Amino acid sequence: MALHAPRLARHLCRSATPRKIITSTRQGLINSSQRDACTLCQSRTQINRSSTFGLGPKSIYKPTNTPTRRAASTATSSAQTPTETTEPPITGAPDITNHYTIFPKTLPAGPPPSSPFEISISDLRREFLQLQGTVHPDKYPSGAAKQQAEALSARINEAYRTLSDPLQRAQYLLREWHGIDVTAEDASTKHALDANTLMEVMEVQETIEEVGASPEAEAEIDALKDENEVRIRDCVGVLAGAFDRGDIEGARRECVKLRFWYSVGEGLREWEPGSTEIRLVHGS
Repeated sequence: MALHAPRLARHLCRSATPRKIITSTRQGLINSSQRDACTLCQSRTQINRSSTFGLGPKSIYKPTNTPTRRAASTATSSAQTPTETTEPPITGAPDITNHYTIFPKTLPAGPPPSSPFEISISDLRREFLQLQGTVHPDKYPSGAAKQQAEALSARINEAYRTLSDPLQRAQYLLREWHGIDVTAEDASTKHALDANTLMEVMEVQETIEEVGASPEAEAEIDALKDENEVRIRDCVGVLAGAFDRGDIEGARRECVKLRFWYSVGEGLREWEPGSTEIRLVHGS
């Protein structure tokens, strides 16, 4: 059964999620539970242990401070003077002020409009692998230095995943530089989808209802997937132009659209023969 427009809009806006980034290895595809491991670890043929990093999207890496106390040298005074010693920073560690400063070779000018929204993903990946090779936790013995390396490695992973995907990159720029969170719980009211795009989404749903159980369903779904990929490419192009011009309101509108088309694309990929509806995939 087709969803009514208001209900569909609220449902999609809450459930629209970026596509997962899946990394291939010689043994197969890394599942979503392994995304926090760095790419160097994922590419190994055997993994004998795993590390859990406690950094969220807005966590900031801080060096571990080890406070010590030193007694006064004079025998007549019992007072103690606290002295803090700080572990030396990881050699070759990047500037983690924000995601862009982590990759100075690929993104020397920082975020748009100082630099284009579009990023060379091959250059970004190359610099990412170089950084992970420099700060990889396995290079350090157990202790404060290893903890620093683990936190820093997780921070670099987070920045790479965000910047390598157009939707995540746009959401990050809007949230961190302009205070606009299109993923918030109240996004369905603050950042509602425009009527034309909503009608397109409903037409996709109706097409699936009509052909989902027919013998030609798979060919029809494949055609819908191709159409949706074109929509995504076009939307990213408009989004990039808005960021490059400094048109933040335009970028916000296109980002909301892109979230919907990502959600539709995810639903089409999850479609199974005989189904007559898109199963929207909810993020964790």
